[in-house]
Parts: sequence; C-alpha cells; structure tokens
Amino acid sequence: MPEPTDNTPAVELTDITKRFGDVVANDSVDFSLANGSVHAVVGENGAGKTTLMKVLYGLYDPDEGTVSVDGEPRTFESPRDAIGAGIGMIHQHFQLVDTMTILQNIVLGHEPSRNGLVDDREARERVGEICDAYGFSVDEHLDTDVEDLGLGVQQHVEIVKSLYRGAETLIFDEPTAVLTPQEVEGLFDVMDALTADGRSLVFITHKLDEAMAAADEITVLRDGSAVGTVDADETSRNELARMMVGREVLFDVEPRSQSPGEVALSVEGVCADDERGIRQVDGVNFAVREGEILGIAGVEGNGQRELIETITGMRGTERGAVALFGDDITGLSRRERIESGIAYVPGDRTREGLVQEYSLVKNALLGNQTVEPFADGAFLDWQAITDHADAVVEEYDVRPADADATAESLSGGNQQKFVVGRELERDPSLLVAAHPTRGVDIGSIEFIHERLREMRDDGVAVILVSSKLDEVKRLSDRTAVMYEGEFVDVVDPGDVTEEELGLMMAGRSLEEPDTVALDAGGDA
Repeated sequence: MPEPTDNTPAVELTDITKRFGDVVANDSVDFSLANGSVHAVVGENGAGKTTLMKVLYGLYDPDEGTVSVDGEPRTFESPRDAIGAGIGMIHQHFQLVDTMTILQNIVLGHEPSRNGLVDDREARERVGEICDAYGFSVDEHLDTDVEDLGLGVQQHVEIVKSLYRGAETLIFDEPTAVLTPQEVEGLFDVMDALTADGRSLVFITHKLDEAMAAADEITVLRDGSAVGTVDADETSRNELARMMVGREVLFDVEPRSQSPGEVALSVEGVCADDERGIRQVDGVNFAVREGEILGIAGVEGNGQRELIETITGMRGTERGAVALFGDDITGLSRRERIESGIAYVPGDRTREGLVQEYSLVKNALLGNQTVEPFADGAFLDWQAITDHADAVVEEYDVRPADADATAESLSGGNQQKFVVGRELERDPSLLVAAHPTRGVDIGSIEFIHERLREMRDDGVAVILVSSKLDEVKRLSDRTAVMYEGEFVDVVDPGDVTEEELGLMMAGRSLEEPDTVALDAGGDA
C-alpha cells in the first residue's frame, strides 16, 4: 500500500451533532484521524463515543455537520456506503452469525462468483492472503462454526471481514472489553501491523492505560461534546480522567481497618463439568468470610465461570459440597439461592444479565419475582419494581436516565452499570461478581469499586472474579489464582506483584511460607 503523500486526514468529522429526541448525543463534535495513525476516543459511558463513530459508519445520519474521507465530503445512507468508502467497524458486540462458518461470515454479502456460483477457491485464497499479511490464523479453521470460537478468535474474524471488504479506516469499538490480557497484547500487535501498512484506526475505549499505550492521539468526549485532543505520549492517566469526568479521580485505595467475621460460604471438593462433559473444576476447596473480598484471578477459560455457576446455582456439581452459613445449598435451585441471599453479577451481561428487548423496569424484576417487596404471593407490585428500577438508574448513573428504555438501547457500559446496580441493591449476604467493571468507564469503575468495598465493610461476603490483575489486587483481601480447574494458591495481594500473579496464572505456585491456607478463610 503506498504511503500517503500529503497531510489530508483519512477521516474528518466537522461540527457533528446527533440528537435522539431531546437527548443530544453529539454536540458539534470535531474529530480528525491522521493517515496511518491510531486515534483513541475516550469518555464515560454515554459520552457519545459510539454514536459519533456510528455516524461515520453510516448507521446514523448526523442532524448537523460534515463527514469527509480523504478530504472529500461524503454522505452515507447506510453502512454499505461507508464500506464502499473504505471504512470498517469492529463492533463491541460482534456482528457475526453464530451458525455460519468463519468463511461464510467473512464473505457474507461480498461473495466472489464464477459462472453464477460462489467461487469458494478465490474466497479462501483472498482470506488466506489477509491472514498471512497480518498474522491471523483463522484461515486454518475456515469451516468451523463461529459459535465454537472463543471471543478473541471471533474478534479476529471481524477484523478479517472488514479487511476483506477493503477497509482502509477501521473503527474498533471497545475492542478489549471481552479479551484476556494476553489477547489484548495480541490485538495491539495487529493494530501495529495495520498502521504499518498505512491503515488508519479509531480506538474507542474507556481504559486510559490502553489508550495511552496504543494511540498516537486521544480525543476526550464528555456529555456529547469534545473536551479536547492530546498527544498520547504527552498526557497522563490523571489528566485524561479529569478531562473525562470533570473532577479528580481517586486511584489509591485506603487500607481497611476491621477483620472478617464468620465463614459465609464454604466450598469443599467441588468438581464441575462444562457443556461438553469436560471437567473444568477439579476438587476446589475454599471459604469466604463475612466482610471479606476473595478475588479469583486467572486467564479466562480455566474454570472460573463453571466454579461461580456452581456457587450461584446456574450449574450442578459433579462432586463436592457448597454451604452458606453452614447450611448445605448444593442441591438448591438458582431461585432458592437468590432467596437465601446470594446475588450474582454474571460475566456476560447480554446473555445472562439482561433480556435485551425488555425495558429496564422489567429487567429490574429479573431474580426478584418471588422476593418482597416486589412480590406478594402470586401478585407483582409494579410500582415497587418501577421505583427500584428508577433508583438503580439514578444511583448508578445509567444513561439515558429512563427506566422505560429497553436494555438493547443502552451502550454496553450502561447495561453493565444497571446489572451491577440491580444485583448490589438486593441486600445480599453473599455477592458473586464476575467481571463487574467490564466495559465501563473510569468514573463508573471508581464508583463500583467503592460500592464493593462498602458492601464488604457492611459485612457482606464478596467473591470477585476478574481478568484485570490491577482490579484484583486493588480490591481483594485474599487472592486465589485458578489454573486448569484448580486453585494454584491463595495469597495476600499486597505480598505479590502483578508479574508474580501472572506467573501463577500460568500454573506456577509461589513457595511462600505465609501463604494463606485454602480452607482457612482467615484474615489477609
């Protein structure tokens, strides 16, 4: 690909305004993407980041303003027009057909043909050339159904699909939200290869460290307006956070003063299989006390999901026992465990946390159908349910602030805030939180972290599952590291570095004499 010969931006947005009724999602926003660069767009959930890029991608018509590509003003009636202009978008929630193969998804709508038939050989050759150029391996599994792929591989399919369609400018919408740390590093390598080849990238994110690491420039949006654009190598996390939320953000955690109470949850010799009947949890033992946060770290896919599903009643145990305050709950249903005081923030908000077509009021009812004050026998108190939904929306700053809005109309981060709020406000005795800050902005992360610490300090037992090592270290009183279905070790997070935790996540145990016993549940 020839290098650009002038300083004409790959993409330029001028005075873009987009309204949804009385809500101004973008307010006279200017944005310029230099050729062969990575330009990050950061901001709180609901700041207008994705809306702005959907204007560029032809999903939304701007009410005001101009979109220019390579210096030429363009009008896009649909994404097809944007794709024709060389623009591709990797959506936060992948736009793939689960029951179709990788190859079918990549060429869908752009199938090469010969004599009126799809030219399968040409399609495979073109996909292979793209994979060879950028180090993808999806061409080795072109006949595999997408539903059988991990999230990281699905993302690669999305990128290859956009490149297959001729994209010169790629929009990445929260691309790291569902990736493990190792997959994030792989994505950044791909982004480097793309820009080295002359392509231009927009990187929508709320993760400030990643924006500074991957981008050349960073534009900050707040309440639909562009606050400013800075060079990535001349800014700091504190400056970006201040621009995002309009105030100082606290990154340091105050040390706790009180000690944990009695054992709330005990897990003894638990084994669990996945949907294929393959053992994913193999003889795990641990206990969590009142007023304690037990963090579980590990690369996703090492049994964390299956373990917490056995605790919350989403999955049966093959062997072992689970007890809540000394009572055996191994055989209880999910509903019975909710009624026993267990709240659960699931790792997949779209499939397990929300019904997308339901309003937030109806979603606030999920899990509360038999719990007072929302239910009285066979009757539901919709006023109480509505009041609860309104309270969650207000307390957790869900945008738009409308409990009658459908879940699918919210950004991913605002969906997450609503799910977290609904579960934390159940007044549980045990909270199981899987990736509670996945996809939310730094201001919301700060708020959710503070709420988790408040619940711990109020005596709630908390299990925190996260692939973010900094989050586990900041919040946990004790940290368990899970590898291939077993706990490698349980340690005091203050006594280990992130690098040492990373080694443990690869299966290496630290031989330290002060390591806390798995079944003690004692003070950190």
